[in-house]
Amino acid sequence: MFKLFKDPGIDVKKIRHTLLQFIKEKLQKAEGGEGADINGIHLYINCDSPERYLYESAVHASSPEKFRDEIQKIADDYAILLRSSWQCEVAFTDIFPEHSYLAPEINTALFISTGKASTAVKRSRAFIRILSGAAEKELYVLNPSKEKINIGREAQVQLSGGFVRKNVIAFTAAGAMDINRSVSRQHAHIEWEPSSGSFLIFADEGGIPPYNKLKIRTVEGTSLKMQAIEVGHRLQEGDQVILGDKAVLEFTYSGLDN
Repeated sequence: MFKLFKDPGIDVKKIRHTLLQFIKEKLQKAEGGEGADINGIHLYINCDSPERYLYESAVHASSPEKFRDEIQKIADDYAILLRSSWQCEVAFTDIFPEHSYLAPEINTALFISTGKASTAVKRSRAFIRILSGAAEKELYVLNPSKEKINIGREAQVQLSGGFVRKNVIAFTAAGAMDINRSVSRQHAHIEWEPSSGSFLIFADEGGIPPYNKLKIRTVEGTSLKMQAIEVGHRLQEGDQVILGDKAVLEFTYSGLDN
């Protein structure tokens, strides 16, 4: 482990300061110090389980907009111009993406996405293919919309207060039950983000605890766990999404079998 992990005086403020200092230094170097093309800041943290709660507190995992606000304040103080719609994502994982910056004092990586990169992959229609588990369809079409695309077991789920949740991507209650049991009735949802022209997936509350709900594996082999229900993952070509432990979805821009 890195030096910071061995410090007996480690606390939430120290972790937060170290993370923000690291982000500030990399933002100043990004895009020639101007940052006008930056549309996403993605932070990846690898920490021991006993220290997990400290890091979650440091990044305001329960209220992620607070950590975004702190980064924005740094950007304002140092005249780093970020897009008004820039996204902040934090993930706890033991695998860091390629081309990310590694922090010198703490087991953390930072990936800064830019408008130039996102424009190149900007597409409107996408598909979700069921790779493992039994759903009502084998292939679902995703179109840009303000409506959430709910994912869960059963097409309609009775909620408290008399409301009904409609799962667009619906796993069946019967058949392949050993796999489908890992899908909760309120498992996840997908949203369209107009500013970046991309789809984001979020874990939902209810059923299986969020820490075991959603995992992502990219085509490059990077594995991510969706730990905070407020933080979404921007889906990329070939991403595999694991619901619970067994049901698997694939995100693609092609509806044809490979």
